Amino acid sequence: MARSWVELGHRVTIVAASRSHVRTVPPTLRGNYTRESIEGVDYIWLKTPSYEGNGPRRALNMFAFVGQLLGHGARLAREVEPDAVIASSTYPLDMIAARRIARRAKARLVFEVHDLWPLSPIELGGMSPRHPFIRLMQWAEDYAYRRTDRVVSILPNAACHMESHGLRPNKFRHVPNGIITAEWESDRAPVPREHADVLAPLRKAGRFLVAYAGAHGMANALDAVVEAAALLREHPATFVLVGQGPEKEALQRKALALDLKNIVFLPPVPKASIPSLLSSMDALLIGLKQTPLFRFGISPNKLMDYMMAGRPIIQAIEAGNDMVAESECGLSVPPEEPQAIAEATLHLLALSASEREAMGRKGHEYVMAHHDYRVLAQQFLEAIG
Repeated sequence: MARSWVELGHRVTIVAASRSHVRTVPPTLRGNYTRESIEGVDYIWLKTPSYEGNGPRRALNMFAFVGQLLGHGARLAREVEPDAVIASSTYPLDMIAARRIARRAKARLVFEVHDLWPLSPIELGGMSPRHPFIRLMQWAEDYAYRRTDRVVSILPNAACHMESHGLRPNKFRHVPNGIITAEWESDRAPVPREHADVLAPLRKAGRFLVAYAGAHGMANALDAVVEAAALLREHPATFVLVGQGPEKEALQRKALALDLKNIVFLPPVPKASIPSLLSSMDALLIGLKQTPLFRFGISPNKLMDYMMAGRPIIQAIEAGNDMVAESECGLSVPPEEPQAIAEATLHLLALSASEREAMGRKGHEYVMAHHDYRVLAQQFLEAIG
């Protein structure tokens, strides 16, 4: 999004913690406040402690970042001179510092919501609403909704929740996640040899390849995929699970115990090889564990990649929105139900190649029309204008 804004002629500065669980390589720091430019986007890294998982050290990292933001607020307002300050974080505490920076700079204040906190740790993590940490986050969320000039969220159905916590109805805007189309339009990196050597014999044998590419965690509900493979052991379909994660070994053990020959596990591929990998499959599969939290909608990046690949999709997710059904690019089935996944696989297998191609093309056209970051960048600017 930031790169797209730069291409539109805007100056963008991202202020971020030096340590984050979503960043595999931390930045090189020069003290507590480090500036650098990456692909036309200015970054300011604020030094925070390292952590793993969701324990106390992650909370310490959050508080350290907010403390650094508050301490450097005047400097940030003076050096960056923003017209808009966007608080884009998992947790709402940084809206306190963002508001102070916006007021100093006389800038517009925007709260960008990816996850609903503290609802996410309550409903997904089982934390009590009375826990002191949750109470603090609830106060921060209410503060954010009452003070912001605008909320922009990837969650299409979240306005009702936000309004119940103080947001005025006319302040909500929905802008979904997107895709970097240049990664698909330029020369693609080939599928790694290790993967090609496994996939080539399956293709030669005429197997129908259904792929999942991504993290192998509890949230991804891949147990159901292994069980679906067991139901289809007599059919010419093979499930290809590409990626890594804490549940991978358990999934492999389960497939071995069931003596499954129609499921293969492969390591992750470089990001540049994702287009080639996905486009080489017959169908693509995405699933998530069932949770009431998805009633507000979802916008998974993985689904955007799948749709760009132009292959029919089996989506085993229950959510408040359904891009697969809306675009008619595949089949939506209930989550965590092996029988439903197996039946969807057989349905796609029974279609002709041209029918599957037409289905996949609808997904590609949909994501190009609605999820190109070049389009979303302009939508976001209009939303906060």
